[in-house]
Amino acid sequence: MKCPECGLWNRASLPHCIRCGTPLNIDEATRIAWKETLRDGGASSVFLRADEFGQTNQAPEPRDELAGEMQDLKRRKQRGAELQRRLREEGPEPSSRITVTATSKPGASPLHQTIVLEQVSEANVRARRESDMRSRVRFLDENGAFLEARVYDPLIPESLRGGEEYHSRSASRLQRLQHRRRRSVFRIVLILAAVALLAGGGVLAALRYGVLAGLRFLSTEETNTENPPGVVITAGLLDDLAAHTVLIPGTEGSTIYIRELHASYVVSEGFAAVEVPDHIWYDNLEGSLDETMEVTLTPFLKTSAGRQTPMDPISYSITIPLSKVELLSPDSMRTTVSTTMTAIKIRVRVGSRVTVNGKDYSDTVSSETGEMTYNATVQPIGDNVFTFVVRSQYCRDNTISVVLYRARQDVPLDLAVGTYGTTDKKVMKVTATTIPGARVTVITPYADLNITELASTGKFTFNAIFDHIGDNTISIVAEYKDKKPSQVDHVVYYLPPPDEYTVKAWPLTAEGYSELLSNITVRAAHNQVYVVKGVVQYTVSEKPQMVVINTSDDGKSQPVLVENYTKTKWVVGNYYRIYADANSTYNGMPWLNARYTYLK
Repeated sequence: MKCPECGLWNRASLPHCIRCGTPLNIDEATRIAWKETLRDGGASSVFLRADEFGQTNQAPEPRDELAGEMQDLKRRKQRGAELQRRLREEGPEPSSRITVTATSKPGASPLHQTIVLEQVSEANVRARRESDMRSRVRFLDENGAFLEARVYDPLIPESLRGGEEYHSRSASRLQRLQHRRRRSVFRIVLILAAVALLAGGGVLAALRYGVLAGLRFLSTEETNTENPPGVVITAGLLDDLAAHTVLIPGTEGSTIYIRELHASYVVSEGFAAVEVPDHIWYDNLEGSLDETMEVTLTPFLKTSAGRQTPMDPISYSITIPLSKVELLSPDSMRTTVSTTMTAIKIRVRVGSRVTVNGKDYSDTVSSETGEMTYNATVQPIGDNVFTFVVRSQYCRDNTISVVLYRARQDVPLDLAVGTYGTTDKKVMKVTATTIPGARVTVITPYADLNITELASTGKFTFNAIFDHIGDNTISIVAEYKDKKPSQVDHVVYYLPPPDEYTVKAWPLTAEGYSELLSNITVRAAHNQVYVVKGVVQYTVSEKPQMVVINTSDDGKSQPVLVENYTKTKWVVGNYYRIYADANSTYNGMPWLNARYTYLK
């Protein structure tokens, strides 16, 4: 039941309003008479109460008495407020004191109240106003009995609780942050200027650098001037992934809903803090993506009733990282090959999607190492292009193109699929095919050439002989009448096994080191093996890895340059035992090709 006087909704079974005591469910004439009685100070209504035995008695209604007291309190507060207003208009001196006498209601004894007017601060005035608004209210329980009176703080109007100060806290916080940034920049500029003056000769250059550095520092403030005032956007990390934090100013305790995130955020300390991972903007986008992307948040101010009021949109720019891909084999993006089948090996992030020339090969990516091997069919047409497109989680596409060059052939000449590119044998059997009836010639060292099937099928075999450690080239020429001859060059890396290679190693003593420098050409021609012991001093090249190691007993002299052909990547400062064969000289020190690496 809604109270006709104060508008409070009450339980339908209650006879009176629990706020103001107004009787409920009565006609208008009775209500007017009741109000006049209270205004004239009349007695409370009398009700007949009956017990379980049918006995009745008259008793005043306590809620009527409460209503009368509340009406009297209201009149006294109104008189007091009017009196205070008049006293403020008269403007008494700070030290003046005024005594005022007021009566509670007709016929009652006077209630003397002394009011002391003092000149106080605005903060104290505001505190007193807030204190005046505090009210004591009595509530009814389910049985109709009064509970203990409670003090509550009603909602205070903005004009009485310092609304301007409250609404300016968010702006003040942002101004303090910006002020600290600018102050830091000016300190940097002043320090650079002082250093430039002391150094002399570079004053203008240093000042220019300092000013530019300051401007660049200020530019890291990601507040977009096109966004609503007070919005602060900062780049950072969320769960080790790129993200942005957006601070949206608002009234304390209010709720802001972000449509794109389907989430609500409560304003605390003047701002609603919204953390947005960058990848949510492009996770479901297919095709080629740019390095940067403009994104927009659409906020709504949400009331307790669920009503949403649109706010100005917020826009900022994000950077999309590139998917990682590493070419392991061949060594370069463009390679000349001689076989029909060539393996291309890459390494990507585990779980990446990989396509080759538009076909998906993601299922061939190792779930442990991220490595993938693609067996490319190479035609004798010149450039054979193989395009790898890699898309890793939270990244944009990365594309690499591997070109395998195979010369055009008038006379087809192919090595058999599966021809080795590495071997630990000094002799390797080679099988090839050409046009039946063609004439073939093996240019490089070989033995046991078999051409019995050449005339019928074009197939022939021979044993290639490798005369040195490292890369060896197998060269074959096929000729046919009225056609241009074709030549195939195939490189095989030959390295004897460790038990055969290391036993031939010579130590690099002082005498051995001097002898190696004096006869480096002869030692290189015979692939003489040496054992290099020492600590890696520094790196000369990363790819291929080339380092300098001092081989003397004290580790301070007899430097050698070692090129890494092993499977171990050397680290500067670590001690290794390396087996290598002579190659040449570099900056006056021996240059060796390392084949096997051991730790101490």
